[in-house]
This record gives sequence, structure tokens and C-alpha cells, in this order.
Amino acid sequence: MIKGVNRQVIEISDPNSIYYERAWLVVRPEYVRIQQSVLDKEAKSLMKDIGRPSCMGVKRSFGFWALRLGFSALIGAGISTLIHCFVL
Repeated sequence: MIKGVNRQVIEISDPNSIYYERAWLVVRPEYVRIQQSVLDKEAKSLMKDIGRPSCMGVKRSFGFWALRLGFSALIGAGISTLIHCFVL
């Protein structure tokens, strides 16, 4: 069964985000009487703080991957050297 709900909703149709087209924010009942300009300002501030969706990974820089692969190569060379010294 669906009951009627009386809530104030703020719709932001252009959140200036490459990920989101539109956002709906439901105002808590105790803050419905606050001036609309204050609610709009808070909604826009909230939308600025929202980042990328959690399912999207962070792109790593070339330096990060070069350092990571270089470190792995050094560990591999060290293990290879240890095996060579103890076997021969």
C-alpha cells in the first residue's frame, strides 16, 4: 500500500558535474520553514562536494606506474640474485 507523503524537494537540474545530470534533495521536515535561498545555497554546496561515483576508479599517473613497476623489477632482481648466489 502506498501512502501519501508531504515533503519539500529541491531539484538541481544542472549540478555542473560530468557524472550527474540532475539531483533531488529531500528537505527534512524540521527545516522546511527555512528561507529558500538558504536551502538552495546549501544544496549547491553539497553538490560541489559530491565527487565521482564510487564504482569509478581513480586514474593513476605515469609516474605512479613507473615507480611501481621499477620497484617490482628491483625486487625481482634481488630475489634472482639471492637464488643465483645460494644455488651456485
